[in-house]
Amino acid sequence: METYLLLKLRPQPITPETFRPYGQVVFASEDGEPYDSRDAQLQLQSGTPRFYIMRLRDRGLKFNTITRHLRCTQCLGSLEGKEWYIAVSKPCKDAVPDWEDITAFRIPGNCFIKLDVGTWHAGPYFDEPVIDFYNLELSDTNLVDHDTCNLFETYGVEYEMMRNL
Repeated sequence: METYLLLKLRPQPITPETFRPYGQVVFASEDGEPYDSRDAQLQLQSGTPRFYIMRLRDRGLKFNTITRHLRCTQCLGSLEGKEWYIAVSKPCKDAVPDWEDITAFRIPGNCFIKLDVGTWHAGPYFDEPVIDFYNLELSDTNLVDHDTCNLFETYGVEYEMMRNL
């Protein structure tokens, strides 16, 4: 029987400051405000942007893979104001992230995140049976720009998000 580590991650509340090493968190602004650094700073010039609603089911809170996209930014947000979780690690030149640098965030339903190019991410994760998410990436992101690291095979670790009490 193989041995492995089950690592518990306590997701921290997301703020623009805490999420900055991984991308942006964007909250509502008043209609008519001019474009500025609080708006999502997108990099979608390498292909055809795709903005769609994806339905995710029974995700749970455990994971052992993490992914990155090197050609574009990605925006994710839940519909219907539902809370969710994501694990992230900073962009790096290595083919795999450092397993000790993976951190998690709790994302309320009143904002969305923009992942910087190359940010490793696992999620969205949640306890609900189903959550719909809007997703902005390139039309071929999941075909040609999808580096995935199996953390179990590479490091012998699996992660579990801890619910905030």
